[in-house]
Amino acid sequence: MRAIGAMRASKLLALPVRISKRERKNRIMARLFRTLAASLGLLGVLAAIGFVTLGPKRVWRIAGEADQGSVDWDRLQRSANPNDAFAASLGASATPADITLDPFDGEPSELVRKVDAYLRSNALPETFERVDDGRDPLYRRYVARTPMMGFPDTLNVAARRVGDRTGLLLYSRSLVGKSDLGANRKRILSIVDAVRSRPIASQR
Repeated sequence: MRAIGAMRASKLLALPVRISKRERKNRIMARLFRTLAASLGLLGVLAAIGFVTLGPKRVWRIAGEADQGSVDWDRLQRSANPNDAFAASLGASATPADITLDPFDGEPSELVRKVDAYLRSNALPETFERVDDGRDPLYRRYVARTPMMGFPDTLNVAARRVGDRTGLLLYSRSLVGKSDLGANRKRILSIVDAVRSRPIASQR
């Protein structure tokens, strides 16, 4: 009797377990999600390795040249996306500015030197590389690169006479991304605050 009972039990254990269609579908979906997650993880690792190997400068060159060039202050072509910022002293530009500044005391060349000194001081988290040809003493252009990811932004700086005072013009724009999350505006405001309080650096 015990042998017969054991045989019946083994037959019952050998019977296939029936799975509902819903359970089968859930298992298939779970397997697909695991495969997809593993694939995305692998792609992420490969992308990170490629980014580190190539370096930010070469990677972001896909979006275009880091130096986006000079600008016409009186007919400034603004970005179609919210990824730039423009500041100008009253009377310094015919283009409406996001940030309107009062004119500054002193000579235009002195104001430009103050901006230079501030950007060289490493007070901002970005690194700045001057890229203009140096022919205009009242104009500067820099490529700013953010920490870690090295996103390239172009910063244009100029100073010009406004009556008996000096007007400052600052235009900062991002190459990568549709939105700068306020980074260009923050950069410009930091520069303005610095040059208003910074003593004029001696020219060497």
